[in-house]
Amino acid sequence: MHWKTLGALALLGAGILGVAGCKSTPPLTVSQATALLQAKYDARTPTPISIQVTKLGMNMGITDDYWKLTKLYPNKYWADYTLTEEGKKAVQVPGGGIVMQWRPDSPNSPNYAVTIQTVVTSHLKARDVQTPQSEVLPGVATSQGAQFDESVDLTGLPQALQDIARNPGNQLSVSRQADFALENGQWVLHGIN
Repeated sequence: MHWKTLGALALLGAGILGVAGCKSTPPLTVSQATALLQAKYDARTPTPISIQVTKLGMNMGITDDYWKLTKLYPNKYWADYTLTEEGKKAVQVPGGGIVMQWRPDSPNSPNYAVTIQTVVTSHLKARDVQTPQSEVLPGVATSQGAQFDESVDLTGLPQALQDIARNPGNQLSVSRQADFALENGQWVLHGIN
C-alpha cells in the first residue's frame, strides 16, 4: 500500500515539475506587431508616391500653381499642362519631361486620369493592426496572424498635393494580412500577404 502511495506521489510530482518546466508562448501584442511591420517597411528604400490626377485634380493643380495649361488642341478636350517652378519642386512626370499630356477619349470621360509622382519619397505605413490571432503556417511551429492596413504616408507632402492625392481614383490604403512566427522565444515577421 505504501509503495502504491509513494508511486502515485512520484508521478504527481513529475507531472507538476513537467508543467512548471514548460514555457508558455509569449503574447504578441498589437504594438509589437505594428513595430515589426513598420520596421520591415522602414528597411525598404523609400519611393515616390504615384498620384492619379483626374479632371478635378487638374483644376486643383492649376489653382495651387503646380502646372498650367500650355496647349489646347482643336478638339477642345485634349491639352498639355506644363509643370510650373513650384510644381517641379513637388512632382515629376513619369518618363521624364515637364509636360502632362491630357488625352481623354471624349470631353466627358469621367475616369480619365494622368499619373504624376512626388519628388518627396516615403515609406509605407502599417496602420490599424488588428489583435493577432493563432494560425497555422506550413513549417512554423507557433504562429499568429493579423489584418492591417498598408497605407501611403502623405506626411512630407505640401497640403495642396495631399488634397489632390485624396481625390477619388487614388488608393491610399490596402488591407493586408501579416504572419508572425515564434523563433527562439521571440516573435518575428514571417510574411505579408
